Amino acid sequence: MFSIIIPLYNKADYIEKAIKSVLAQTFQEFELIVVNDGSTDDSFAQLAVISQQLSVSSYQSTVISQQSADEKLKYSGKIKIIDQENRGVSTARNNGVKLAKYDYIAFLDADDWWEPTYLERMKLLIDEFPMAGLYGSSFYLVKNGHNRIAPIGVKSDFKSGLINYFQVYANTLCQPIWTGATIIRKSVFMLENGFNPQLKLGEDFDLWVRIAVKSPVAFLNVPLAYYNQDVDLSNRAIGEKLYEPEQHMLFSNYGELRDNQEFRILFERLAVYGLLPYYLTGKNVQQVKRILKDINWENHSFKYRLYYRIMPKVVVRAWLNLIKMGSKIKKRIKF
Repeated sequence: MFSIIIPLYNKADYIEKAIKSVLAQTFQEFELIVVNDGSTDDSFAQLAVISQQLSVSSYQSTVISQQSADEKLKYSGKIKIIDQENRGVSTARNNGVKLAKYDYIAFLDADDWWEPTYLERMKLLIDEFPMAGLYGSSFYLVKNGHNRIAPIGVKSDFKSGLINYFQVYANTLCQPIWTGATIIRKSVFMLENGFNPQLKLGEDFDLWVRIAVKSPVAFLNVPLAYYNQDVDLSNRAIGEKLYEPEQHMLFSNYGELRDNQEFRILFERLAVYGLLPYYLTGKNVQQVKRILKDINWENHSFKYRLYYRIMPKVVVRAWLNLIKMGSKIKKRIKF
């Protein structure tokens, strides 16, 4: 039923919890494929320890060395471990999907985890909406050891059903289809050529929007996964790092998708929020100008008109630094 892909890069302290959350699932028709993406810490060694533990249990595990694209890989058992040179999370996931034997692909990052009923509940969602191409559930945001239900933009009384991905995302800018709580048909994934390996930020958004404009999206409004935001930012794509245009989803060419009004509204809301650091630092100047030129400012918060069109950059930078400082002081007082 499910092929579960876990990309692994320098997450030695977390991978055991992720794997155990998969093995503890109440629905057991699955295979688990862990792709070690050239980790430089003890992640691969940790996998070896876990594999040894599993070898004396009811699970089997096999380590696959993927040194050549022409190499024919043979494997058996419940868990497969692929060891490859570092090529990025998108390539790691894509390589995992290529080896998947089941029709439905589930993704889980090495520092996140699932509720035991995740696969069981998602199977019921698939059975109810077999025409969908994408399936997702609500999830918890884990920050400073506290769990908060992600503020996804569905109505409070919404339980499950098909959603308009673009409208729901635009409501709160909290992604309704988060990779760690997403299941996709393998055929749909392959038709879209998987994740774009060039993107370092927003590779999931880039793929989901291309699918959502063509296929129904089913959503279960029950938090069944945990998005761990307590991880060292140096090992995460988000943070204060500024990317080259080809590495960031906001600078991607979405072609005919731009003619879709719902996509445009979502894209603009993400752009006015996400481009601010680039605008203030002068990074990717021409690309930022091109995107901002097409923004319909009447559809967005007045504060962004202030930031981009009214206030001088030096004032905006000072104001945002003051806000950031206040947030840090507030956090220290709280804890």
